[in-house]
Amino acid sequence: MAKYNETMIKNELSISPSILASDFSRAAEALWSISDSGCNYVHLDVMDGQFVPDITFGPKFIKDLKKNSDLIFDTHLMIDKPERMIESFIDAGSDIITVHAEATNHLHRCLGMIKSAGISCGVAINPGTPVSVLEAVLDEVDYVLVMTVNPGWGGQKFINSTLKKIQELDMRREEEGFSYQIEVDGGINRETVKLCYDSGVTLAVMGTAFFRENDKKTFVQEIINSL
Repeated sequence: MAKYNETMIKNELSISPSILASDFSRAAEALWSISDSGCNYVHLDVMDGQFVPDITFGPKFIKDLKKNSDLIFDTHLMIDKPERMIESFIDAGSDIITVHAEATNHLHRCLGMIKSAGISCGVAINPGTPVSVLEAVLDEVDYVLVMTVNPGWGGQKFINSTLKKIQELDMRREEEGFSYQIEVDGGINRETVKLCYDSGVTLAVMGTAFFRENDKKTFVQEIINSL
């Protein structure tokens, strides 16, 4: 098990803008704006209309985007039985694949499929799901994604009670030597990102708050400087 490195994990925050909040007809421009802002990640919310009500995009969309980008593709599978589709999203060029603990009875198998391809694996939990369901996999994952809104729609209000789960994950990471990064997704803006960072978050997904800014580079720098 990789040991916890406090300097590496706790002192840096990265922002992963969510392509879902952009205009899909101008997806290439959205990727350029993310790169130009100084961000290294792009978050890709895949929804199937089953695990969550909405439907977004599939592996071909990601594969086409990847052709023109050096960003880290952070693929978040909000789909039922993700083990059926993991290989397709690996082949599409994902750099990180995160699956929901609630979406599969075969969480170990899913994580193993991702890791065997040599890419980073993550596990996500919804606001109503306790950290305890991750007990068996915390030593295996590279990322733990805490949903800070209920999944399926953008623009929702941040659920403050999720901070307790972030703090619990941070404490477990430090006390037990786990090496996962803590990621948050949902309702993240100038105010809530600081609450999350202070609780132990190192990767923050931003959708509406990022794409509504005209000067995205200044926006990102102001956030980093405020921490």
